Amino acid sequence: MRRPSRVVLVLLGLLLPLADVRAEPSGAISMHGAPALPEGFDHFPYANPAAPKGGRLTLSLTGTFDSLNPFITRGSAPPFLRANVFESLMVRSYDEPFTLYGLLAKTVETDAARSFVTFTLNESARFSDGRPVMADDVLFSFNLLRAKGRPNYRLYYGKVAEAQLVGARTIRFTFLEPDRELPLIMGLMPILPRHAVDEAGFDSTSLQPPVGSGPYRVGDVHPGASVTLVRDPAYWGADLPVNRGFYNFEEVRFDYFRDGNTEFEAFKRGLVDARFETDPARWQTGYDFSAVTSGEVIRETIPTRLPKPHYALVFNTRRAVFADERVRQAIIELFDFPWIDRNLYHGLYQRTAGFFDGSFLSAVGQPASDAERALLGPQSGVREDVMAGTYTPPRADGSGRDRVQLRRALDLLAQAGWTLKNGHLENAEGRILGFEIMVTTREQERLCLAFASQMARAGIDARVRMVDPVQFDARRGSYDFDMVPFIWTQSLSPGNEQAFYFGSQAAATPGTRNYMGIRSPAADAAIDALKQAVTQAELATATRALDRVLISGAYGVPLFHSPGQWLARWADIRRPATPSWYGTLPETWWRQPR
Repeated sequence: MRRPSRVVLVLLGLLLPLADVRAEPSGAISMHGAPALPEGFDHFPYANPAAPKGGRLTLSLTGTFDSLNPFITRGSAPPFLRANVFESLMVRSYDEPFTLYGLLAKTVETDAARSFVTFTLNESARFSDGRPVMADDVLFSFNLLRAKGRPNYRLYYGKVAEAQLVGARTIRFTFLEPDRELPLIMGLMPILPRHAVDEAGFDSTSLQPPVGSGPYRVGDVHPGASVTLVRDPAYWGADLPVNRGFYNFEEVRFDYFRDGNTEFEAFKRGLVDARFETDPARWQTGYDFSAVTSGEVIRETIPTRLPKPHYALVFNTRRAVFADERVRQAIIELFDFPWIDRNLYHGLYQRTAGFFDGSFLSAVGQPASDAERALLGPQSGVREDVMAGTYTPPRADGSGRDRVQLRRALDLLAQAGWTLKNGHLENAEGRILGFEIMVTTREQERLCLAFASQMARAGIDARVRMVDPVQFDARRGSYDFDMVPFIWTQSLSPGNEQAFYFGSQAAATPGTRNYMGIRSPAADAAIDALKQAVTQAELATATRALDRVLISGAYGVPLFHSPGQWLARWADIRRPATPSWYGTLPETWWRQPR
């Protein structure tokens, strides 16, 4: 049998036989379709290549740290080291669903089946100590992370059958089986310097400043309190198209605070330059200090094109109380979002409907295509309004006493065999309808207590139980709960992880994110289709089909999401006018002298 010809993926996304082309100095690879940027592009659209260099940016985090190794499970390491000190073979474009452009690697090579991937390194690539980045460093990083790195490294790199040095700057990974996503996952592998890493002690915590190839070096370190990154004046990749307009500060300092209130006070005093706000109450009422009034502090809501996080109170359908879909639908009916939003969150949130809201992957408001109908089949169980694209979450009048809403819920409960007696719902066996909502934060408790009072109007006995984080994680991971809050965060390129979230096999496997216990042949078929999708059109078809199955199954009470990034910044911190699909990126900011 004739072997399939190998191909090289260049910036135009053309698939050409390797024997007919020579690798260009830059390369790109996309999960679906072709890369959006042309060969020879100058910079990413969401960066300003004319941004001035210099100054310091001070940002904040809550919590603490006791290690400078972000690649292991032991200890707590600052998250920002991964992108600023270390580099990967390729870098993600944040204006595309899942496309990578060359960074340490100048070319990427694979076949149509994606059974292997070959990277050729940029001859200019250097670590911060001046040593060149070689293929041997890539091989070393691969073996070390697969053996001692975080579980995600072990999982994905375990799918590689062979790692082979093809030359001093070329390495090839052959996969156990073809996988469209795996070449990109390998492209995002962080590259560590073999000569500067203690292999034997790699999986132990350390505060020794690491050596990387990125734009910054680790400067001052105050354990648990702050880390200062200093820009490397000899950074090898400063003029690459993927870096133009990035990393504009001479220093970036990250200060740690014990709690959000202390962190906010530091921002008000000008000790922190910018912050992404997550508390709607603070966003609405906390920014009334003089610097905001005078214009010294700017507040803005920055839109994104990512799927909005799907925040829900999840039904564990493994429990008999939630086995009947009509009971689940009734409970969803009782959630008075306008009342909750106005009284708890100052009316700042938007209602969540599906699992990919706000993106081209969402089925909400989109009638099903013929391709979706063919994929789902006639026995999918998808509701007609969901197929027609007319579905919206149940609406209440915001009074907290909506009689129409209550009647709809009671009708559904009656159909499921539950009758309201003496203020409680009972079935034919005399069992009272009740369950526990497990929470671990005060914010979750406040929300769930409010919702429990709304359910009590229908005679449902919902008890809110606060547990500590360790117990919460253990019980959630073993599916030992009735109802629990959870947020699924989706990307624009969903893939293998969807089986971990929603696949039938995951429903019986402890530790997955299939907390609702969904076992749906239609969902499994959609997940298989999205994993095999080659084009964005195929991906959208499969993902929307999955969205329709999940919405129709009523597996959780859909809650809410913010309309975008809430950013507050002192006015001398500037950002590009055009944000990325992911919002604004601090790596693209600069300081404009007053």
